[in-house]
Amino acid sequence: MISNEPLQPDDRVSTGLSGLDEVLDGLRIGDNVVWRVSDLDDYRRFVLPFVDAASDAGRQIIYLRFGDHAPIIRDHPSVRTITIDALGGFESFTSRVWHLIEQHGRGAFYVCDSLSELLNAWATDAMVGNFFRVVCPFLFELDTVAWFALHPERHSRRTLDRIRQTTQVMIDVHRHGDDVQIHPIKAWRRQSPTMFLPHREHDGQFQPITDSSDATRLQASLELEHLHRQPLLDYWDRLFQEASRALSDQDTDCIEDLQEQVLQVMISRDSRILELARRYLSLEDLLGIRSRLVGSGYIGGKATGMLIARNILLKDATEPWQSQLEPHDSSYLGTDAYYAFLVHNGLWPAIMRQRSGEGYLSEAPALRAAILAGKFPDEIQAELERLLDHYGQYPILVRSSSLQEDGFGNAFAGKYDSVFLVNQGAPEQRLSALEDAIRQVYASSMSEDALVYRKQRGLDQREEPMALLIQRVNGRFHGRYYLPDAAGVGVSRNTFAWDSSMDPETGMVRLVMGLGTRAVDRIEGDHACVMALDHPMRQPFRNQDESYRYSQHLVDLLDLQDGKLDTRPLSQLLETTNDLPMDHLAEVDRAASTRAEQIGLQGPVWRLTFRPLVQRTPFISRLSHLLQTLEAGYRHPVDVEFTLHLDQQGNPAFNLVQCRPLATIGETGPVALPGDLPERKLLFRTQGHFMGGNINLAIERVIRVDASVYAGLSTSQRYDVARRVGEAVRASGVPTLLIGPGRWGTSSPDLGVPVRFADIAGVAALVEVSEKAGEMVPDLSYGSHFFQDLVETGIAYAALFPDIQHCRYHPERLPGAPMPTSTESAVNRAVQVHDLQAQHLQLTGDVVRQQLVCYFTD
Repeated sequence: MISNEPLQPDDRVSTGLSGLDEVLDGLRIGDNVVWRVSDLDDYRRFVLPFVDAASDAGRQIIYLRFGDHAPIIRDHPSVRTITIDALGGFESFTSRVWHLIEQHGRGAFYVCDSLSELLNAWATDAMVGNFFRVVCPFLFELDTVAWFALHPERHSRRTLDRIRQTTQVMIDVHRHGDDVQIHPIKAWRRQSPTMFLPHREHDGQFQPITDSSDATRLQASLELEHLHRQPLLDYWDRLFQEASRALSDQDTDCIEDLQEQVLQVMISRDSRILELARRYLSLEDLLGIRSRLVGSGYIGGKATGMLIARNILLKDATEPWQSQLEPHDSSYLGTDAYYAFLVHNGLWPAIMRQRSGEGYLSEAPALRAAILAGKFPDEIQAELERLLDHYGQYPILVRSSSLQEDGFGNAFAGKYDSVFLVNQGAPEQRLSALEDAIRQVYASSMSEDALVYRKQRGLDQREEPMALLIQRVNGRFHGRYYLPDAAGVGVSRNTFAWDSSMDPETGMVRLVMGLGTRAVDRIEGDHACVMALDHPMRQPFRNQDESYRYSQHLVDLLDLQDGKLDTRPLSQLLETTNDLPMDHLAEVDRAASTRAEQIGLQGPVWRLTFRPLVQRTPFISRLSHLLQTLEAGYRHPVDVEFTLHLDQQGNPAFNLVQCRPLATIGETGPVALPGDLPERKLLFRTQGHFMGGNINLAIERVIRVDASVYAGLSTSQRYDVARRVGEAVRASGVPTLLIGPGRWGTSSPDLGVPVRFADIAGVAALVEVSEKAGEMVPDLSYGSHFFQDLVETGIAYAALFPDIQHCRYHPERLPGAPMPTSTESAVNRAVQVHDLQAQHLQLTGDVVRQQLVCYFTD
């Protein structure tokens, strides 16, 4: 396994029984010894002599206690007992054991409870094997000797085989009345003519059964004794067998008990999510999920949220959603498959280094690279092949669905990857592309943004395995392109109402044509259609030309010919595709069409305003009903992602692809806007265009990016500005207001400052300013992942448009910025830090009156 060097005398270790030492030729330093028993008393009787011998030899002995059975060792003066809770899950348990082994160092001896006890905590047999595959090599490396028990009838053949392949010594113990036999199955690097025969115990000695007739009779008696025992199935499979039997027999008590068991091991550990699941996921639903699950374990937060939301609609509002909700076609890759991938590729030591305080961020890039280079276990690969057979050549979407994702207060919006696959080509090509996509999503768990997000919420040491939600992409084939008719993000509370007549409780929608990527992300150089559901035609624009200018011009789609997710200008797409539902989604811009005809271009020119969808169909009423029903079911505001499938009349059917509790900053209670505020004290004031409910913040520092300087910088210098801003934010813990041109967090430096959210997560409020220099304009993209981050972290937001009525902005009144020197770099001149200890700012917003004012208090 590790070394082929000749053994030295001090490699030998006694079992404490001279007869057993003779059978095995003794134990060796580094041995892991697995006892396969039917009765733990047979394990105990071999453990105690071993412990006494190790104690006499002056060894450090640790008993790892994690089972529900009676202790293996009681009150031994030389043994330190350490109790470990296995209910926290595979990762936390395995990490705890790893750290204990690390802490006790070389040469320690270990006795462990029965590995089969872990099934009571984890329910998945495969993870018992993976635990052993992680700790056994580490124990070997540290020159330990460790004993384990195992009940073979409780495990699958695959798990038993993997443990046998990994351990150094394996011994079966058989009892027939008072007749006890041991049968060494494996003793690594030792051999004798009779070592692997059954041995009968007599007066402390073990005699090999050398007569083949005796051996045959012994085997026959053992087989007869085990004749009526359950076949070697995975614990997980047996659980679902029992569930099927209970449903078939209509055993109500058993159904209720099994529903709870399955919820605990496949759906969630979060009490609020479990409460929802108990109400909306029946045992029959859970069996349906199991039939579409690759591997075992949890399906993750995103998959759970989608399934619960669908059942809320179908159970609480059967009519109309029985006909207006598209059936879903989703599959799941369980969290155990993620752990199996890590173990299979030998990545657990790297995981342990990354989980340490000093390695949390520094070790992540190497681990990410190793994940991207990893291989899948054969059994997972075979199931992925069957999954692709199911989807044929329809495009699919591979989405993250981690254990904590989409929970109450932890949306992880945009933190992990999702990958579209066109799913074209030969089966082996499609399988290779699917495996690459899974690796990409797995690796995204090691992205800096995701790790910082977890650390900020105190989740960095909590288990966060990655499950996957794999969905058939809802849409239609349009020649070489594939796309849905429309897609959107809906929220049941509109905390970004831009008009005082709007009711925040009616919700809002962010709508696009094509794939929903343009609805959930801040779009560079383009705009989604944002509508308040109580006033869908009331837009935050001054005239029709402006509404056309800030409409969607680019469409995200799947290019089947080039085999990738792509973006096409709407005008270009219309030149090659004549069956798009433009009549139901768009309006003809007659003035632009006339100009196009005059210069010889084919018309008409369409503008994606979505007015036909709103005015001619029940889209708004259906979406409002959907959001209200889900909020009532969740007992909390919700955020959903959906696609639309339009019939010939334009009437929409909804495909619900995601639902999660909506993160809201919430109202701080009544606020008092200053009445007679002297103009000289005003930093800015705006009517609407802010988010965060009622706001009442004392600001002690302002970081401002000067648009006039920023506009003259090169692209690389603008990225330097983003880094400088991040440094300035982290340099102080006082409440900070961040002001900049255009869009914070953009990936295009021409549109704003390309900071990562992790760089600015510590600020109290963020302001985007429409600046003439460089034509940088805020993007009112509530519903995007960026705005989810703002809401979750409690960061207030405002967009300032100084050129419009009801907006004032006076950056020249900020005090304390150092005077730039002639030798100072342009980057440093662009980032201005104003410390306001002597003259504080107050940021006050009234969500009802839709007024926000920032003013000096002295």
